[in-house]
Amino acid sequence: MEMEKHYAVLIDADNVAAKYTKYILDELSNYGIVTYKRVYGDWTRSNLAAWRNMALDNAITPVQQYSYTTGKNSTDSAMIIDAMDILYSQNVDGFCIVSSDSDFTRLAIRLRESGMHVIGMGERKTPKPFSTACNAFKYLEVLAEEDVVQSAGDNEPLEMKLLESAIIRIISENANLQEEINIGELGSRLQGRYPDFDVRNYGYSKFSQFLKDFDCLSFRQVGSSILVSQKSDKTDLQRIESTLAAIVRSNGNRGYNLGELKKQLCAKIPEFSVKTYGYSKFSRFVQNLPAFKIKNNTVMIADK
Repeated sequence: MEMEKHYAVLIDADNVAAKYTKYILDELSNYGIVTYKRVYGDWTRSNLAAWRNMALDNAITPVQQYSYTTGKNSTDSAMIIDAMDILYSQNVDGFCIVSSDSDFTRLAIRLRESGMHVIGMGERKTPKPFSTACNAFKYLEVLAEEDVVQSAGDNEPLEMKLLESAIIRIISENANLQEEINIGELGSRLQGRYPDFDVRNYGYSKFSQFLKDFDCLSFRQVGSSILVSQKSDKTDLQRIESTLAAIVRSNGNRGYNLGELKKQLCAKIPEFSVKTYGYSKFSRFVQNLPAFKIKNNTVMIADK
């Protein structure tokens, strides 16, 4: 049995509301055991009163950090110093940095460079550099299941069309010989590309249910595993073949330059992409169509 991973959770009380405490700890329990629990702030300030009881109730160690200079955030420095001390102790496998402050971007990068698994948590206002610097990033509003009015911008959830395109690319580039990919691997690769991706952002609790929202995907159960593939559309392929044939024939018996043929095809069918059919090169795609042959970079109609 694989041993559970150990995590240190460091919370920026100046930047995160105490009401999220339960959701932070519950989410982190999905990843492993929390061995360090610390919350940082200037506890002489009245605005952190809610954190005092919350820290006590959840066995979180409050770390006092006075604001020595107006306009400077001393809490960030204390968290960074403690994170490096914990890193060098070699007692944890990962960190959870809870803040909506981009100042922790470099810390997340440094921890990952040392082989740590870094989970970030913050509100929607979190700058993109910090969220993408983590292995995974969770929005606190989503964890708390609050109805939050989101403003347009870089921090809104990824558009479904963008995700659909990414999923298709992952399947095409990483699928096995049967053009299928394990659903777990698909989820890992998708989050590797988009660390702030979370199915709960879209109202789902399971990745498998989220994927079923895409009509372009098909699923196959093999034992306890679910394999995902892209639905083949023979009608589209026939349309592409007939369009290619018409272009090639328009040049008589001289054939058609491969690069020019691709340009002409994309002009007539803008949505065409060889990756949709599992290829990385247009030449390989054409070569596997029985109606054509390629010689000296020129496409011709194959002899019957």
